Amino acid sequence: MFCRILACTSARNLYRFPRSLVVTQQHAVTQFYPISYGARFLHVKVFDKELEAQREANRGKRIVDEPYNDTESAHEKNKTTELKLKNNRQSSASPSLSTLHESENTVDPDVFGNAPKTPLPEYEDDIAEEEYISRPTRRSKKLRTKEYAAMIKDHLKNHRVKEALEVLEIRMLKEDRVKPENYIYNLLISGCAKAGYTRKAFQLYTKMRQRGLKVKESTYTSLFNACANAPSRLDGLTTAKRLHEKLLEKGYEPNVKNYNAMLKAFGRWGDIEMAYMLADEMVDKKLEMNGETYNFLLQACASDSKMGFRHCLLTWHKMLRQGINPDYYSFNAVLRCTRDCGIGELDSMEEALKGILEGSQQRMQISSSKSDTPELESGDSIPNELKSSSNDLVNENNSPNAILIQTQATSLELPNLLAPQPHLGSMVSLAEVQKPHERFLLLGGLQGFLELMKSYHITPDIETFTTMLEVIPPTNTAEKQLLTYIRKIGLKADIDFFNILIKKRAMRFDYEGGKEVLSMIRTAGLYPDIVTYGVLALGCTTVESSRELLQKMQQNNIRMNMHILGAMLRQGCAKKDFSYVCDIMQISLDENIKPNEIFLRHLHKFHLDCARAIDARHPSTKTGLYKKEHKKFCDKYRLYLEEHGLSNLKIDDQIKKIRERPYEHYKEDPVDGMEPLKNEKLASKQKLRKYIKKIKLQHLKGDEDGTPSLENMQVKTIDSPKVTNANNPFRVT
Repeated sequence: MFCRILACTSARNLYRFPRSLVVTQQHAVTQFYPISYGARFLHVKVFDKELEAQREANRGKRIVDEPYNDTESAHEKNKTTELKLKNNRQSSASPSLSTLHESENTVDPDVFGNAPKTPLPEYEDDIAEEEYISRPTRRSKKLRTKEYAAMIKDHLKNHRVKEALEVLEIRMLKEDRVKPENYIYNLLISGCAKAGYTRKAFQLYTKMRQRGLKVKESTYTSLFNACANAPSRLDGLTTAKRLHEKLLEKGYEPNVKNYNAMLKAFGRWGDIEMAYMLADEMVDKKLEMNGETYNFLLQACASDSKMGFRHCLLTWHKMLRQGINPDYYSFNAVLRCTRDCGIGELDSMEEALKGILEGSQQRMQISSSKSDTPELESGDSIPNELKSSSNDLVNENNSPNAILIQTQATSLELPNLLAPQPHLGSMVSLAEVQKPHERFLLLGGLQGFLELMKSYHITPDIETFTTMLEVIPPTNTAEKQLLTYIRKIGLKADIDFFNILIKKRAMRFDYEGGKEVLSMIRTAGLYPDIVTYGVLALGCTTVESSRELLQKMQQNNIRMNMHILGAMLRQGCAKKDFSYVCDIMQISLDENIKPNEIFLRHLHKFHLDCARAIDARHPSTKTGLYKKEHKKFCDKYRLYLEEHGLSNLKIDDQIKKIRERPYEHYKEDPVDGMEPLKNEKLASKQKLRKYIKKIKLQHLKGDEDGTPSLENMQVKTIDSPKVTNANNPFRVT
């Protein structure tokens, strides 16, 4: 008789056989097939008479030889019985059966088939999760949300962004296992936005949404502020557009603060069309446009280098028509537009002036109809040129690039386009208005601008005068009069003001005047900083002067940086001084200063210009000294690139390799040092300010032409040629 049960998975699952031996008897041969699934006890069904008799004998022997022990557990009894039964069976079975029993002892019920018995590798995430679950929490040190928020505020106040983020990511989530609230996320998003950590701000916003926390209006305001303070234009503008599109898809209705933040983000990165489109949306939705809104629009105008000054004037008078008085930030934004922006095309500027003058005339007519007297509220009479019609105010000359003004003034008068009643004064043509100090004359000059601020009860601070220093005429007389106003108001000057003064004189090649400013700094009780040496580097035109500047910096424990070396390299390339350029590269190697994009482009352009001059067989390149110096420069340039790992690369690939990642410094610990660029605490700290009463202004060097007054000097500066000091040993011919 043949009896067999298939040892397959389906059969075992269907009939649930216990752990047993299935025996097949065929042709007087007994074979045993072990099955390793089921209960622990062996139940053997045999058909061999000899084996059955042996089994009965073993049962009787077990009963006689083994007394009953009530202390022995049932598990141990069963185990002992199982082992004895196996040993007896092995003695009477065939060798193949013994081999099968030995293989049965080695079978692991948890291993399927021929799977290896080595443990499977564990993933890092599984290990971290197991450690997180097994590690106990610090229940005794858990804090309230208010206390966690106080820790974050303290870190953000001291510009420790990394430590503030660790309060959430390490202390709260990993150590204390506290569920953060949306207030914690809003604090960190706002801190990252102020620091310019745009990428991290949006990562926190994503985590906030994943946790199901409510996103408030202030959160969107902080996110747009993060876009405005982004380290690059591409990153900030792209992120702002993506966020604005998401808000439109969600159907979110922004409030006034949201719109102001959007104006700040798009305006700062040059998307002036988007900024004015958002302003039109505010008007359509009948939202109130306050002074902060117009300040951000003026800031947007400063990003348009071609027509920003025109947009600035139109926005300014739009603000006045709305009955909003300008504040301190409004005047500073106007100064920035004056410094950085042009007037655009003359035709569009003329149309803008017509609109400004006509609008002011309509406001004057409305105000005069409401008053009993024809005098203005300020007490000044209406100018004669504004009493006539708009066609008589602005007339086109035979030349399309000129504007003639009908005026009865007997003396020259500066225009003032910022006044509530703007006038063009004695201006004849707009074609000559190209430079910042010429545009500043359209705003009334130094005296007219300060009087306008006084009429709105605004006192300028030293930052206003620092910006104003960059738009006044480039003469010693104008600078001396600006210092007189600072002393008259009683303001304290800081080192930034004198740094701009040194730069202004260095840009007109008045290096002796720049050295005079150093004595003014010492007299005022101030100390030079790294920016001071940076602007002094503009006057270093020789190897000796550069080495002298480096020695002074080492004495004051100020380390040389790439910006100062770039200013020196610019002078060396302009003079085509090979030894000077090679010395600058050597200083960069000695001080272990990594080059930036501007530095590499200057070197590459200088190398190409020299090669092109040699190929064109320029007479200056045929001398033996030129060839010798050029060969030294080429060898030094090649070694310099090899030292930084930039050899055999194109200029674009070189820049891509040395370009710094903008968000890496947020992940590093703050470094204490004297350089503001390395220490954020010193960069944000208010600079030392001192009175300038000790500076004797009457002893300062004046102009060679002896201009007596500011007004006469300002009128002459439009058409006067640049004055250079012939006795200046550092002058560039």
